[in-house]
Amino acid sequence: MVKINYQDCIAACNDCAFYCDLAATACLKQLDMANMARCIELDMYCAEICRAAVSFMIKEDEFSTEICKICAEICENCAQECDNYLSIPFQECAAACRKCATTCRQMAA
Repeated sequence: MVKINYQDCIAACNDCAFYCDLAATACLKQLDMANMARCIELDMYCAEICRAAVSFMIKEDEFSTEICKICAEICENCAQECDNYLSIPFQECAAACRKCATTCRQMAA
């Protein structure tokens, strides 16, 4: 597996955080928000870990690898949850999460 540079991973994490925020906002606009609780939770967790990963990578911190591994795992879970919903914000979020997960795994390799 080819190791990618920080910039590519930072861009994927920033995009993912953006789309997770959009999906969380879309969840909050649903009529039955109680059924959206897990989606909201994962969107929020995913956006947070993506922003944390960016912060560590910008500093070229020694823990960047471990943060990226955790970020990839949370992104995969968020993508799976967003796949349960067909509207555009959720599908965009799932795609961004998958791209981020792949990029973070490459970064951590």
